[in-house]
Amino acid sequence: MPKRFVLRAAAIAAASALVLVGAASSASAHVTVSSPDAKPGGYAKLVFRVPSESDTASTTKLVVTLPKDHPFASVGAQVKAGWKVEKTKEKLAAPVKVGDVTLTEAITTVTWTSVPGSVGVPPNDFDEFALSVGRLPEGVDSLNFPAVQTYSDGEVVKWVELTKDGADKPEHPAPSLKLTAAITPVAATTDESKSDSDTLARILGGAGLLAGLIGLAFGLRSRKATP
Repeated sequence: MPKRFVLRAAAIAAASALVLVGAASSASAHVTVSSPDAKPGGYAKLVFRVPSESDTASTTKLVVTLPKDHPFASVGAQVKAGWKVEKTKEKLAAPVKVGDVTLTEAITTVTWTSVPGSVGVPPNDFDEFALSVGRLPEGVDSLNFPAVQTYSDGEVVKWVELTKDGADKPEHPAPSLKLTAAITPVAATTDESKSDSDTLARILGGAGLLAGLIGLAFGLRSRKATP
C-alpha cells in the first residue's frame, strides 16, 4: 500500500477526532450551577462555574439572580481576590415563610465584578463563584438561577432561558439546580458532568479510530511486501 495512502488515512482520522472533541466542548461551555450538599430544608453551597468563551476577551462581571418565589433567608457570597461582590436586596411582593422566619424582603441578585487591574476570567479559561444559602425550599424539584456574563470587550451573554420538558435544550440555558430528598454531589450537578463524560468517550473513540486505521494500513502494507 502506498505510503501516502497511510498518511492520508491517519490525517482523516485525526481530523475527525478533533472535530468531535471541538463540537462536544463548545456544546458544554456555558454557565452552570452545582452543589456538594444541597437538600430540601437545609443550607447549601452553590457553585457557579463560569467559562470565558472568547479567544481575546476576559469575563469581568457575573450577575446571578436568586429565585424570588423561593427566597433565601441567608445568603453569603464567596470573597475572591481580584473581585468585588455586591448583594442586592428587594422587597417581596408578599411575605414568605422560610423555616421559622417570615421574609418581607430578600437578596435577589449577587454581582461579582473584577476590580481595576485584575484580569478577571482569562480567555478560554474558567473560574468558580460560590454562595452559601439557606434554607432551601421543600417540595420543589429544581431551582433556576438566571445569570448575566459580561466580557472585557463589552459583550454581554444572558444565560436566562428555561429548559422545558420535552423540548430541545435552549442555546443559553439558565443555570439550574436539581433538588431531591436524597441528593448527592453527582445528582446536584448540571448537564456539564454528562457533557464531560461524552467528551471523554468521543476522544477515546476518535483515538481508537485513528489507531485502527493506522494499524490496518500498515498491516496491508506488510502483507503486500511479504513474498
